[in-house]
Amino acid sequence: MRQILSSCSASISELKRNPTALLTEAEGAPIAILNHNIPAAYLIPAETYEWLMDKLEDSELAQIVNDRANEKKDAIEVNLNEL
Repeated sequence: MRQILSSCSASISELKRNPTALLTEAEGAPIAILNHNIPAAYLIPAETYEWLMDKLEDSELAQIVNDRANEKKDAIEVNLNEL
């Protein structure tokens, strides 16, 4: 059996009937959409999705910064006056 990673859940039939009501009732929390009592998907408000994408992008950028900081030992020092 798969774990449900949400405190709110609804069937696919409930989702089809009134998706806006589900989002309102969940108050911004994710909703597990169940198919035969097994999570088929998670429904989140657009604002939550946008926030998650921002956090993911921040994490990816932080990894790039860390990778480049580790490459500093291989860098060639340049004086702006010499350019």
